Amino acid sequence: MIQFRFISLVVLLMAFGTGSAIIGAQDAVVKIGLLIPDPEASAAKHGAELAIREANEKGGYSGHPFHLVVRSTEGPWGAGSKESVSLVFEDEVVAIMGSLDGRNAHLAEQVATKTRILFLSSWATDMTLSRAFVPWYFRCIPNDDQQATSLIQEIYKRRKMTNVAIIGTDDYDSMNAVHTFVKTAASMNAATPKQFLYRLSGKNFQMVLKEINQSDIEAIVLFGKPALASDILPMLQQRNMNHTIFGSLSIMDDQKASDPDWAIFEEMNLVSSGHWFTEKGIAFQKSFQRAFGYQPGAAAAYAYDGMNVVIEVISKSGPDHDKIIDAFAETNYKTGVTGEIQFDANGNRMGISGLMTIKNGKPVVISADE
Repeated sequence: MIQFRFISLVVLLMAFGTGSAIIGAQDAVVKIGLLIPDPEASAAKHGAELAIREANEKGGYSGHPFHLVVRSTEGPWGAGSKESVSLVFEDEVVAIMGSLDGRNAHLAEQVATKTRILFLSSWATDMTLSRAFVPWYFRCIPNDDQQATSLIQEIYKRRKMTNVAIIGTDDYDSMNAVHTFVKTAASMNAATPKQFLYRLSGKNFQMVLKEINQSDIEAIVLFGKPALASDILPMLQQRNMNHTIFGSLSIMDDQKASDPDWAIFEEMNLVSSGHWFTEKGIAFQKSFQRAFGYQPGAAAAYAYDGMNVVIEVISKSGPDHDKIIDAFAETNYKTGVTGEIQFDANGNRMGISGLMTIKNGKPVVISADE
């Protein structure tokens, strides 16, 4: 009910117009919105801030500085709609980027649909976001299918493992990722994995681990937040279960401001944001460390790249809503710290994810040619 009220509010406000999207001589700044899940989700905020800072040091947009407007979707269900509406009509941003979970990203996407403003997702991987076929929705992070494809190729095709277990949690994003992995495995003619649910409420999980151990499982794939890995990996060690462990992007980064704790993920194989290994990525890490005092994880890297894409498009096309949308579809951003960024017809980032393993407390790239 809350969601529909907010969407109705958008329609009502549209009757009064959204204001000019063109920056005139009297305007001081070009505003870009950022939605984050809660005020403590500072990694994405810092990534976006660094991109804004660097752009302004180069002169902004025709001498007008870019300004980041940050709003949190923390609170009652429907906050994603409310804060998106505020960004459009109160703050008059020219584009919105969201570093959100899938459910709140859907609410922001609905507001973008009604108001015809660009919405770029830098964290939500839910496949259904791009299936709404909104021409001004884009995503700069690999979606669930792309991550699943990378993992399946590594596990089933390259390592020739066939007996696989996947462990997810009961949150929205994890359930969607698990569903997509199973569906993608079937489409790639891979053996159906066994599925297990882990509840973060602290319920005893020992019986499930016993079942996994007795089923001759070769590999375990984790879908969830870092708490899933920090809970389950010690259990596996205590039971001397030497399975090969894999994990999605979300496993190692919950957007908080802290250095990655690589010790937790030792010998684990993870979907990689790529910024750990390239010259551009290393330069970004150094700049981020100097600015904010900690090493950037995946959420910060994708937010940095996403904001840079928005800035580049505005710099080329101007801050008009329609021109931004048209230019975004033609994006070919070659200097991303997470790699080159282009979008398909549904707004998804093209390509599939790379993988990495953690060895001696450091990320090491997994080459497909190994």
